Amino acid sequence: MAITIKNDKHMELMREAGKINAKVLELMEQNIKPGISTKALDKIAFDFIKSNDATPSFKGYGGFPATICASVNNQLIHGIPSDIILKEGDIISIDVGTYKNGFHADAARTFAVGNISNEAKKLIDVTKQSFFEGIKFAKVGYYLYDISAAIQEYIEDNGFSVVRDYVGHGIGKQLHEDPQIPNFRPFHKKGPKLIRGMALAIEPMVNVGAKDIKVLQDGWTVVTKDGSLCAHYENTILITEDEPEILTL
Repeated sequence: MAITIKNDKHMELMREAGKINAKVLELMEQNIKPGISTKALDKIAFDFIKSNDATPSFKGYGGFPATICASVNNQLIHGIPSDIILKEGDIISIDVGTYKNGFHADAARTFAVGNISNEAKKLIDVTKQSFFEGIKFAKVGYYLYDISAAIQEYIEDNGFSVVRDYVGHGIGKQLHEDPQIPNFRPFHKKGPKLIRGMALAIEPMVNVGAKDIKVLQDGWTVVTKDGSLCAHYENTILITEDEPEILTL
């Protein structure tokens, strides 16, 4: 495992990408409503990133065709934007990456489309809060899997399932760097010790039903195997001498 440590200059450059990425998600929240297509949301995100002299991290990455991943209801991640129209009661996860000055930022949110069920609200809230429970341990002196264990515990205490097949990751000059960051504690392991200059994309992925997922025929879209609702929340953070710094809020 080769974890790239960022110096002060790298961190400053990552902050710029993070700010743009955070604003994309704010724009998504403002525009998500019944009647809009995920393709229209993708264009809004693309235009905004380009207007800030940045590049969408995902477009063309491994052949992915769009700026955002737009995953609706039982779609967990990697949903491809299309002419599908959002309707009242849906939930949608938007995952987006921004590349500027040689560095990436990556973040995701799950949003309500109009009024949603109480179960869907709880799912979104628990998924988000599990991230914040995890980063209580994103400090020098702790180990990576302390973050993982806190995320898992919070999610399972609230009656939901933690996806095992996809994990968070290091980030920097590459969109995906070491280390991999599971949202559960790998059996009896601590992971690497956290030190200043680590840049991490921490991203809980949570199902209402069982943890099992499958990939659709498009080769991208990941859905819950049992058709249950799911949610995704992610931020890019820096490990500092003190509290973790969230770059994408």
